[in-house]
Order: sequence, then C-alpha cells, then structure tokens
Amino acid sequence: MKLLVFSDIHNDKKALEKLMAIEADAYVCAGDLVSWARGLDAMGEILKPRADRMYVLPGNHESEADIAAFCSRFGFTALHGKTVEMAGVHVAGLGYSNRTPFNTPGEYTEEQLAERLGSFRQLTPLVLICHCPPKDTPLDGMKEGAHFGSVAVREFIDAYEPVRFFSGHIHETEGVDCMMGHTRGVNAGKRGYLLDLANLLA
Repeated sequence: MKLLVFSDIHNDKKALEKLMAIEADAYVCAGDLVSWARGLDAMGEILKPRADRMYVLPGNHESEADIAAFCSRFGFTALHGKTVEMAGVHVAGLGYSNRTPFNTPGEYTEEQLAERLGSFRQLTPLVLICHCPPKDTPLDGMKEGAHFGSVAVREFIDAYEPVRFFSGHIHETEGVDCMMGHTRGVNAGKRGYLLDLANLLA
C-alpha cells in the first residue's frame, strides 16, 4: 500500500497538480496547503479527484476549524489528532506548529503539543505525521545554529520511536531525510514522499 505525504504547498497549484498525478492508495497533506487560510477551495478542486483517500492536517497557516470545514465541503478526511490504520500500520496525524513570531492561525504551546501527541503513545508500528518538525534535528534547521522545531515532538520521537516520521513547516529543509535514533524522518515538503507501507513490516 502506497502513502503519499506532502506539505507546505502554499497555494502552488502546479506543485499540487504534480502530486495528484502520482498514483497512491492514500494521500496526506501535512499542513500549509495555503497561506493565511486563503484560497482553500481552489486547492480543494485539485485534490477532489482523490477525495476518497485524501487526509488533511492544518499547518500553522490554517486552523483546525478551517480544515474541518474544508474537508466537509470536499469529502476529505481531517486527520488532526486522529489515527487511521493502513496495511497494519497506525498512521497518526497532528497539525499546527509550536509558537512562531508571526501569530499564524495554527499554533500550539509545547504543552499542548505534548498533550495531543500523548494519545499516540501506545500505537505500534506507528507512522507519525506532524506539521512541525522535532527540535534540534536536521529537519528543523533554517541555517546553522538556528533551529525552530518542537521540543514536544522531539521528546515523543525519542521516547516512542515511531518507525517513520514526516513533517514540513521549515521550507529550508524540504527533502531532508535523516535518522533520529531508530526513527527515520523526512521533511516531505511540496515534492512529496511516496512511502510503501508494506515494506515497513517486511
């Protein structure tokens, strides 16, 4: 079973059309489909042919309510704070970022992130998809010495070691693929990442 994860489209219709041309059994948008919650319906029209297998998280540019209403209009599934089982693997999603200087619509405190991640602790094997990357890793560095990821996400990965982790949010690390202990992490970005779930259990 193939899962396509992507993030941070920010209203780029051509990038989204390229992703929707990729055949997969399920698609997860890990947030920031648009900027400042504007233009969601135009993006929804591009996603609509895959509606029965489309899962969406709010990034920091969308609120939970924005994405819930968007999913309701187009027949997508809102994955924020939820899990779905695919091919014997638990796929869990958590949108929003930790606090930013920009007061965007989808931000949590570290305590809020930790509380919501807590509901995924017992799931194994786990593929965790967050908008926000873990702090002080190759996934969250905008430049040398400047890391803007989440402490709560990092602590969850260190403690519970999901088999795979996907994030977005930090555009400068798009495509970065790294190991964090026993967890392989990827910033999916708008290039996307096609994961074969069957290989995780082989």
